[in-house]
Amino acid sequence: MSHYRIAVVVGSLRKDSFNRKLAHALARMAPADCEFHQVRIDDLPLYNQDDDGQQAESVQRLKKEIAGSQGVLFVTAEYNRSIPGVLKNALDNASRPYGQSAWAGKPAGVIGVSIGAMGTAMAQQHLRNVLAYLDMPTLGQPEAFVHAKDGLFNEDGTIGEGSKDFLQRWMDRYIAWVKRHNG
Repeated sequence: MSHYRIAVVVGSLRKDSFNRKLAHALARMAPADCEFHQVRIDDLPLYNQDDDGQQAESVQRLKKEIAGSQGVLFVTAEYNRSIPGVLKNALDNASRPYGQSAWAGKPAGVIGVSIGAMGTAMAQQHLRNVLAYLDMPTLGQPEAFVHAKDGLFNEDGTIGEGSKDFLQRWMDRYIAWVKRHNG
């Protein structure tokens, strides 16, 4: 395959979230044969099994975007030591009805940034548990618990010098992971 489309799921709805900024910066670090596309999750209805027979248009759109991707990058915030509800809702909606999950087999990367010194360690661990159930092969190493501190982002939105090499190595490993699972 000569072109890889990566769906990016940002687990924060805030317009100026650190995680959205990180998602944009990471996409700029990717090789030319990779296209990153942020999928929308703010318009999804709360998951209700009664709707499995006639899923909302927004759910169908999300499932189509995931199905048309060769990998999924999760860039998540941490709320109360876990994943944000909006992210869990997106995972639930696109995994249903049972047996028709859009996530199955898609190679995943998990990363996040927080103002806390632990980054998003707990959220990432919880997310990894969900992704294992959803049959998403998930990059295990290196882990990346990014601390949002001065200098993380340059004024132009790129990654600052102090974190650039580490995040480039993370991105290189993730892209290799996607290619390995699509080869």
